[in-house]
Amino acid sequence: MNDTFIKFGYPATLVAEFDHWVVLLRPAQPTLGALVLAAKSHATAFGDLPSEAHAELKAATSAIEAALTKAVGHAKINYLMLMMVDPHVHFHVLPRYEGARTAAGLTVTDAGWPGQPDLGQAVKLDTGQVEAMTGWLRPYFA
Repeated sequence: MNDTFIKFGYPATLVAEFDHWVVLLRPAQPTLGALVLAAKSHATAFGDLPSEAHAELKAATSAIEAALTKAVGHAKINYLMLMMVDPHVHFHVLPRYEGARTAAGLTVTDAGWPGQPDLGQAVKLDTGQVEAMTGWLRPYFA
């Protein structure tokens, strides 16, 4: 675990776990089902991850894409590796779609569609919404 995990609400936001990666619900949802794919490493540069972590990205991204296809019915997925504020290696994973999607009592419009994601329009989740959303998403990763 590293500070980036904590910033994104771990362990409450944990949706799936791999040997070298965790999939976390993003506590601010610019699109429904937005996730964080975070390395279980203290590396702050992508190239500094062990080769096993790079190899495991195939399994992690395949699981994410299959889960979000079923859960959200997205048109595209954006993987953003920003690492400006939170230094450890992680991606923001944003399912993209036209209009709005609803699940677990939450409706989120993709405000940036079809252009760049509008992170400023993210719906900030409270504790109950985090619990509902993680409970909704976890079975898609089973």
